[in-house]
Amino acid sequence: MTSRRALHFVFKVGDRNLTAKFYRDILGMKFLRHEEFEEGCKASCNGPYDGKWSKSMVGYGAEDDHFVVELTYNYGLGSYKLGTDFRGLTVHSKQAIENVKAGKWPATEEGGVYTVEAPGGYRYVLHPENSAGDPVKMVSLACSDLKRSIAYWNGLLGMKIYDQKENSVTLGYSDSQCKLELFDIKGPVDHAKAFGRIAFACPREELPSIEKAMKESGNTIIMPLVSLDTPGKATVEVVILADPDGHEICFVGDEAFRELSQVDPAADELLDKALAADKSDEWFAQKGQAKQEA
Repeated sequence: MTSRRALHFVFKVGDRNLTAKFYRDILGMKFLRHEEFEEGCKASCNGPYDGKWSKSMVGYGAEDDHFVVELTYNYGLGSYKLGTDFRGLTVHSKQAIENVKAGKWPATEEGGVYTVEAPGGYRYVLHPENSAGDPVKMVSLACSDLKRSIAYWNGLLGMKIYDQKENSVTLGYSDSQCKLELFDIKGPVDHAKAFGRIAFACPREELPSIEKAMKESGNTIIMPLVSLDTPGKATVEVVILADPDGHEICFVGDEAFRELSQVDPAADELLDKALAADKSDEWFAQKGQAKQEA
Protein backbone atom coordinates (compact mmCIF):
# COMPACT_ATOMS: atom_id res chain seq x y z
CA MET A 1 0.00 0.00 0.00
CA THR A 2 3.03 2.30 -0.18
CA SER A 3 1.65 3.79 -3.40
CA ARG A 4 -1.17 5.30 -1.37
CA ARG A 5 -0.70 8.67 0.31
CA ALA A 6 -2.47 10.98 2.70
CA LEU A 7 -3.64 14.18 0.98
CA HIS A 8 -5.64 16.58 3.14
CA PHE A 9 -8.29 17.17 5.76
CA VAL A 10 -11.36 19.30 5.06
CA PHE A 11 -12.59 22.00 7.46
CA LYS A 12 -15.71 24.13 7.08
CA VAL A 13 -14.99 27.75 8.03
CA GLY A 14 -17.28 30.67 8.73
CA ASP A 15 -14.81 33.59 8.91
CA ARG A 16 -12.48 33.53 5.92
CA ASN A 17 -10.63 36.71 6.86
CA LEU A 18 -9.63 35.49 10.31
CA THR A 19 -9.01 31.99 8.97
CA ALA A 20 -6.63 33.32 6.29
CA LYS A 21 -4.75 35.30 8.97
CA PHE A 22 -4.41 32.22 11.18
CA TYR A 23 -3.00 29.95 8.48
CA ARG A 24 -0.75 32.60 6.94
CA ASP A 25 0.49 34.56 9.95
CA ILE A 26 0.26 32.05 12.79
CA LEU A 27 0.91 28.62 11.27
CA GLY A 28 3.05 30.09 8.49
CA MET A 29 1.37 28.07 5.74
CA LYS A 30 0.89 29.20 2.14
CA PHE A 31 -2.26 29.16 0.04
CA LEU A 32 -1.76 26.74 -2.82
CA ARG A 33 -5.09 26.91 -4.67
CA HIS A 34 -8.31 28.91 -4.40
CA GLU A 35 -11.55 28.36 -6.30
CA GLU A 36 -15.00 29.91 -6.19
CA PHE A 37 -18.15 27.96 -7.04
CA GLU A 38 -21.72 29.06 -7.71
CA GLU A 39 -23.36 25.82 -6.57
CA GLY A 40 -22.64 22.96 -4.18
CA CYS A 41 -20.01 20.31 -4.83
CA LYS A 42 -21.23 17.04 -6.38
CA ALA A 43 -19.08 15.19 -3.85
CA SER A 44 -20.36 17.38 -0.98
CA CYS A 45 -16.85 18.72 -0.29
CA ASN A 46 -18.49 21.80 1.26
CA GLY A 47 -21.01 19.73 3.21
CA PRO A 48 -24.71 19.31 2.47
CA TYR A 49 -25.14 22.83 1.09
CA ASP A 50 -26.17 23.84 -2.42
CA GLY A 51 -25.32 27.53 -2.56
CA LYS A 52 -22.26 29.58 -3.46
CA TRP A 53 -19.06 28.40 -1.79
CA SER A 54 -15.28 28.46 -2.06
CA LYS A 55 -12.40 26.04 -1.62
CA SER A 56 -8.89 26.99 -0.51
CA MET A 57 -5.97 24.60 -0.19
CA VAL A 58 -3.30 25.68 2.29
CA GLY A 59 -0.13 23.98 3.54
CA TYR A 60 3.63 24.09 3.91
CA GLY A 61 4.36 22.95 0.37
CA ALA A 62 3.01 21.43 -2.80
CA GLU A 63 0.31 18.78 -2.50
CA ASP A 64 2.50 16.23 -4.27
CA ASP A 65 4.48 15.71 -1.08
CA HIS A 66 2.72 17.60 1.72
CA PHE A 67 -0.41 16.95 3.74
CA VAL A 68 -2.52 20.10 3.43
CA VAL A 69 -5.76 21.59 4.70
CA GLU A 70 -8.83 22.17 2.56
CA LEU A 71 -10.89 25.12 3.77
CA THR A 72 -14.48 25.25 2.52
CA TYR A 73 -16.58 28.38 2.98
CA ASN A 74 -20.32 28.54 2.42
CA TYR A 75 -21.48 32.09 1.82
CA GLY A 76 -23.97 33.17 4.47
CA LEU A 77 -22.93 30.63 7.09
CA GLY A 78 -20.95 32.09 9.96
CA SER A 79 -20.17 29.07 12.11
CA TYR A 80 -20.63 25.33 12.49
CA LYS A 81 -21.39 23.36 15.62
CA LEU A 82 -18.42 21.25 16.70
CA GLY A 83 -18.75 17.60 17.61
CA THR A 84 -16.38 15.17 19.29
CA ASP A 85 -15.07 13.67 16.04
CA PHE A 86 -11.99 15.84 15.35
CA ARG A 87 -9.32 15.83 18.08
CA GLY A 88 -6.49 17.78 16.50
CA LEU A 89 -3.84 18.24 13.85
CA THR A 90 -0.19 18.02 14.94
CA VAL A 91 2.45 20.34 13.44
CA HIS A 92 6.19 20.41 14.15
CA SER A 93 7.36 24.00 13.69
CA LYS A 94 9.40 26.33 15.88
CA GLN A 95 8.35 29.21 13.67
CA ALA A 96 4.65 28.53 14.22
CA ILE A 97 5.19 28.71 17.98
CA GLU A 98 7.14 31.95 17.61
CA ASN A 99 4.28 33.31 15.51
CA VAL A 100 1.79 32.32 18.22
CA LYS A 101 3.83 34.24 20.79
CA ALA A 102 4.38 37.27 18.56
CA GLY A 103 0.82 37.37 17.32
CA LYS A 104 -0.60 36.82 20.80
CA TRP A 105 -2.89 34.11 19.50
CA PRO A 106 -4.63 32.36 22.42
CA ALA A 107 -2.72 29.21 23.34
CA THR A 108 -2.06 26.79 26.15
CA GLU A 109 1.45 25.46 26.76
CA GLU A 110 2.65 22.30 28.43
CA GLY A 111 6.22 21.08 28.25
CA GLY A 112 6.98 23.36 25.31
CA VAL A 113 4.06 22.03 23.27
CA TYR A 114 1.45 24.65 22.37
CA THR A 115 -2.23 24.00 21.69
CA VAL A 116 -4.15 26.57 19.67
CA GLU A 117 -7.56 26.73 18.06
CA ALA A 118 -8.03 27.79 14.47
CA PRO A 119 -11.08 29.95 13.76
CA GLY A 120 -14.07 27.66 14.10
CA GLY A 121 -12.57 25.85 17.08
CA TYR A 122 -10.37 23.34 15.23
CA ARG A 123 -7.49 22.22 17.46
CA TYR A 124 -3.81 22.37 16.45
CA VAL A 125 -0.96 20.92 18.52
CA LEU A 126 2.35 22.68 17.86
CA HIS A 127 5.64 20.99 18.73
CA PRO A 128 8.80 23.08 19.14
CA GLU A 129 11.07 21.06 16.86
CA ASN A 130 11.59 21.34 13.14
CA SER A 131 11.90 18.04 11.34
CA ALA A 132 12.78 16.89 7.87
CA GLY A 133 9.94 16.79 5.37
CA ASP A 134 6.40 17.96 5.91
CA PRO A 135 5.79 19.76 9.25
CA VAL A 136 2.23 18.35 9.36
CA LYS A 137 2.67 15.08 11.23
CA MET A 138 -0.68 13.69 12.38
CA VAL A 139 -4.45 14.01 12.24
CA SER A 140 -6.25 12.74 15.33
CA LEU A 141 -9.85 11.50 15.17
CA ALA A 142 -12.12 9.99 17.79
CA CYS A 143 -13.46 6.44 17.63
CA SER A 144 -15.88 4.46 19.78
CA ASP A 145 -14.37 0.97 19.46
CA LEU A 146 -10.63 0.83 18.88
CA LYS A 147 -10.56 -2.84 17.86
CA ARG A 148 -13.28 -2.28 15.28
CA SER A 149 -11.51 0.81 13.91
CA ILE A 150 -8.22 -1.06 13.57
CA ALA A 151 -10.00 -3.81 11.64
CA TYR A 152 -11.33 -1.17 9.25
CA TRP A 153 -8.33 1.10 8.71
CA ASN A 154 -5.62 -1.55 8.97
CA GLY A 155 -7.52 -4.60 7.75
CA LEU A 156 -9.67 -3.15 4.97
CA LEU A 157 -7.81 0.01 3.97
CA GLY A 158 -4.33 -1.44 4.43
CA MET A 159 -2.83 1.23 6.67
CA LYS A 160 0.26 0.17 8.60
CA ILE A 161 0.15 0.30 12.41
CA TYR A 162 2.98 2.50 13.69
CA ASP A 163 2.04 2.62 17.35
CA GLN A 164 -0.69 1.15 19.50
CA LYS A 165 -1.67 1.92 23.07
CA GLU A 166 -4.58 0.89 25.24
CA ASN A 167 -6.82 3.71 23.97
CA SER A 168 -5.24 4.74 20.67
CA VAL A 169 -3.55 3.62 17.48
CA THR A 170 -1.38 5.49 14.99
CA LEU A 171 -1.54 4.39 11.36
CA GLY A 172 -0.13 5.50 8.01
CA TYR A 173 0.77 4.49 4.50
CA SER A 174 4.48 5.35 4.74
CA ASP A 175 7.08 6.57 7.23
CA SER A 176 7.36 10.01 5.64
CA GLN A 177 3.65 10.79 5.42
CA CYS A 178 1.21 12.42 7.81
CA LYS A 179 -0.19 9.78 10.15
CA LEU A 180 -3.71 9.11 11.38
CA GLU A 181 -4.35 8.68 15.09
CA LEU A 182 -7.58 7.08 16.27
CA PHE A 183 -8.39 7.69 19.93
CA ASP A 184 -11.07 5.64 21.68
CA ILE A 185 -13.45 7.95 23.55
CA LYS A 186 -15.44 4.97 24.88
CA GLY A 187 -18.73 6.27 23.54
CA PRO A 188 -20.56 7.53 20.43
CA VAL A 189 -18.71 9.90 18.11
CA ASP A 190 -20.68 13.10 17.46
CA HIS A 191 -19.97 14.70 14.06
CA ALA A 192 -22.37 17.63 14.58
CA LYS A 193 -22.32 20.12 11.66
CA ALA A 194 -18.58 20.91 11.51
CA PHE A 195 -17.63 17.37 10.50
CA GLY A 196 -14.67 17.13 8.15
CA ARG A 197 -13.33 14.61 5.67
CA ILE A 198 -9.91 13.01 5.26
CA ALA A 199 -8.60 12.33 1.76
CA PHE A 200 -6.10 9.84 0.35
CA ALA A 201 -4.74 9.17 -3.12
CA CYS A 202 -4.16 5.76 -4.66
CA PRO A 203 -3.42 4.50 -8.16
CA ARG A 204 -6.59 4.85 -10.20
CA GLU A 205 -6.68 1.10 -10.82
CA GLU A 206 -7.14 0.46 -7.06
CA LEU A 207 -10.37 2.47 -6.73
CA PRO A 208 -12.72 -0.32 -7.89
CA SER A 209 -11.15 -2.81 -5.46
CA ILE A 210 -11.54 -0.34 -2.56
CA GLU A 211 -15.21 0.05 -3.43
CA LYS A 212 -15.65 -3.71 -3.78
CA ALA A 213 -14.05 -4.36 -0.38
CA MET A 214 -16.49 -1.97 1.27
CA LYS A 215 -19.48 -3.58 -0.41
CA GLU A 216 -18.41 -7.09 0.50
CA SER A 217 -17.72 -6.16 4.13
CA GLY A 218 -21.01 -4.31 4.52
CA ASN A 219 -19.38 -0.96 5.25
CA THR A 220 -20.77 2.40 4.18
CA ILE A 221 -20.14 3.90 0.76
CA ILE A 222 -21.24 7.54 0.72
CA MET A 223 -20.53 8.03 -2.97
CA PRO A 224 -19.82 5.12 -5.35
CA LEU A 225 -16.91 5.45 -7.76
CA VAL A 226 -17.56 8.49 -9.94
CA SER A 227 -15.73 10.92 -12.22
CA LEU A 228 -15.71 14.57 -11.13
CA ASP A 229 -14.95 17.44 -13.48
CA THR A 230 -13.27 20.70 -12.54
CA PRO A 231 -13.58 23.27 -15.38
CA GLY A 232 -10.22 23.75 -17.05
CA LYS A 233 -8.54 21.05 -14.97
CA ALA A 234 -8.14 17.29 -14.86
CA THR A 235 -11.11 14.98 -14.34
CA VAL A 236 -10.58 12.89 -11.22
CA GLU A 237 -12.21 9.67 -10.10
CA VAL A 238 -13.21 9.32 -6.46
CA VAL A 239 -14.99 6.97 -4.10
CA ILE A 240 -16.19 8.34 -0.76
CA LEU A 241 -16.55 6.06 2.25
CA ALA A 242 -17.50 6.26 5.92
CA ASP A 243 -15.75 4.27 8.62
CA PRO A 244 -17.70 2.54 11.43
CA ASP A 245 -17.88 5.83 13.36
CA GLY A 246 -19.04 7.84 10.38
CA HIS A 247 -15.74 9.56 9.54
CA GLU A 248 -15.86 10.50 5.86
CA ILE A 249 -12.98 9.20 3.73
CA CYS A 250 -12.26 10.17 0.13
CA PHE A 251 -10.03 8.06 -2.10
CA VAL A 252 -9.01 9.74 -5.35
CA GLY A 253 -7.10 8.47 -8.37
CA ASP A 254 -3.54 9.69 -7.87
CA GLU A 255 -2.54 10.22 -11.49
CA ALA A 256 -5.25 12.75 -12.29
CA PHE A 257 -5.14 14.32 -8.83
CA ARG A 258 -1.46 15.20 -9.21
CA GLU A 259 -2.38 17.13 -12.35
CA LEU A 260 -5.41 18.77 -10.69
CA SER A 261 -3.54 19.80 -7.54
CA GLN A 262 -0.64 21.72 -9.00
CA VAL A 263 0.21 24.89 -7.07
CA ASP A 264 -1.46 27.98 -8.49
CA PRO A 265 0.88 31.00 -8.21
CA ALA A 266 -2.20 33.23 -8.17
CA ALA A 267 -3.81 31.49 -5.18
CA ASP A 268 -3.16 34.31 -2.70
CA GLU A 269 -4.34 36.93 -5.16
CA LEU A 270 -7.52 34.99 -5.93
CA LEU A 271 -8.29 34.50 -2.24
CA ASP A 272 -7.67 38.15 -1.38
CA LYS A 273 -9.88 39.23 -4.29
CA ALA A 274 -12.68 36.97 -3.02
CA LEU A 275 -12.27 38.29 0.53
CA ALA A 276 -12.54 41.88 -0.70
CA ALA A 277 -15.59 41.11 -2.83
CA ASP A 278 -17.46 39.27 -0.06
CA LYS A 279 -19.59 41.93 1.64
CA SER A 280 -21.74 39.46 3.56
CA ASP A 281 -20.37 40.46 6.98
CA GLU A 282 -21.20 44.11 6.30
CA TRP A 283 -24.66 43.22 5.02
CA PHE A 284 -25.56 41.24 8.11
CA ALA A 285 -24.12 43.95 10.36
CA GLN A 286 -26.21 46.62 8.65
CA LYS A 287 -29.31 44.49 9.19
CA GLY A 288 -28.39 43.98 12.83
CA GLN A 289 -28.22 40.25 12.27
CA ALA A 290 -25.64 37.51 12.71
CA LYS A 291 -24.73 35.02 10.05
CA GLN A 292 -26.53 31.72 10.35
CA GLU A 293 -24.96 28.99 12.46
CA ALA A 294 -25.05 25.51 10.95
